[in-house]
Amino acid sequence: MKTAIQKNTAPTSPAEACDMCHTALAESHHHVLDPAIRKLECVCDACAILFSSQGQTKYRRVPRRIRALDKFALTEEQWDSLQIPIGIAFLFHSSRDRRVVAMYPSPGGGIESQLPMDAWADIEAANPQIGRLDYDVEGILIYRMAGIHKYFVIPVDECFRLIGLVRLHWKGFTGGAAVRKELQSYMDALERKAR
Repeated sequence: MKTAIQKNTAPTSPAEACDMCHTALAESHHHVLDPAIRKLECVCDACAILFSSQGQTKYRRVPRRIRALDKFALTEEQWDSLQIPIGIAFLFHSSRDRRVVAMYPSPGGGIESQLPMDAWADIEAANPQIGRLDYDVEGILIYRMAGIHKYFVIPVDECFRLIGLVRLHWKGFTGGAAVRKELQSYMDALERKAR
């Protein structure tokens, strides 16, 4: 992802370039995250190798794994205790904030919410697999819309993709049919990737 300065001063080119070495990137490429400012950078395969997701450097490599959590346990009371106003949220451990943070999409972009720690502790106790997520770069996507409840482990770049999708397609007060269709397509694609 280019900064505003890079976008305005770089020569126009149909191909996106690595933010580290400026090599042309394929459409499907790696990302690294600066956890201090939560900024994603697009990187080539060679530059991605320089970073791990464990945080020994300034940047953390964003993993590509996507897993469906078919046995994820979340009661209505637990969901309500998270105080998230819509049925989509991405929950992750933030090393910067030293707590679990929730992000959810809105017409204006991503909204961040710090979760009540006792509520999260109950959910984590019921789902020990989520304690093994890589801080900052992956988390749990909770999707509870129109009676459908689905849960995935996804990388943070997928969270940002979802936020962008909602922002781009939202119309009116409730979002409209276009955003619902895009959300369904996004969830279908996640399920395919998780297989």
